[in-house]
Amino acid sequence: MPSERKDQNDESKPSEGEAPESTKLASEISVHDTKKLLESETAMLLVDCREPQEHAIARIAGSVLIPMDELPEQVSRLEPFRSERIIIYCHHGGRSLRVVNWLRNHGFNTAQNMTGGIAYWSQEIDPDVPVY
Repeated sequence: MPSERKDQNDESKPSEGEAPESTKLASEISVHDTKKLLESETAMLLVDCREPQEHAIARIAGSVLIPMDELPEQVSRLEPFRSERIIIYCHHGGRSLRVVNWLRNHGFNTAQNMTGGIAYWSQEIDPDVPVY
């Protein structure tokens, strides 16, 4: 996956098909706020960007698996959700933050990183999700 990073002070206009800057959500979201959104049935997509073997060990119910390295080839799966909230998680939050930055650089202004990843989810939200 490209490691593109948009400068936070970049004041350039959005490219065609990209939502205006004012519609961007915060780039990070807590596990607690993610849980509230899931419980409220807010229109959103929860994406696990870990590897399949990690997903097999522990996952959040309702999430879809799109490994980070496969994102450029599978980004079309996210197109229907471009105007909805897309929350990305990984093990601890590092990979998912890179994915969020990549997505935002490609016009997915509603992409958010779930801070702390599934490890924090297991600790704070659902202890039945295995820790590895």
